[in-house]
Amino acid sequence: METLFYIVPALMIAVASCAVVVVIRRSVRVSRAWNSGLTAEARCLRTYTTTSGGGDSSVRTTLHHVYEFTTREGRGVRFEEHGGPGTILEGDIVTVHYPADRPEHATARPPAQGKLVAGTGCLLAFLGTFILFAVGFMAVAHAMFSVAGDFPQP
Repeated sequence: METLFYIVPALMIAVASCAVVVVIRRSVRVSRAWNSGLTAEARCLRTYTTTSGGGDSSVRTTLHHVYEFTTREGRGVRFEEHGGPGTILEGDIVTVHYPADRPEHATARPPAQGKLVAGTGCLLAFLGTFILFAVGFMAVAHAMFSVAGDFPQP
């Protein structure tokens, strides 16, 4: 029974750690695209939404866009981006930023380094606090089980 007080927080820490990696990778990817200096005109090929949740939980809807553009080398690239503005419709032309070595990591979001840093920082602070809480919970549980082990059992 005691092991649950170690296993469950350890799994929560593992999931939160994976989320930290995903957040940092996404931030670096978008920042590299913005800092590359390479832009192209892309056409929005498709927009669609996905929903998650429901039942007893709230429903969350995410807007997706599928874009296609041609790099300076003449290579055709198609990519999908979620969470974009609802004002971009199929057939619209937008400016995309992309890194030369990985044009499939393009973004149609306009450069906003401060917003990216603030959003990433807030997410990392939340996940770090979550991980510290889980570690603290494990430490308190360990201390309680250690003290309980010193008492004679009836």
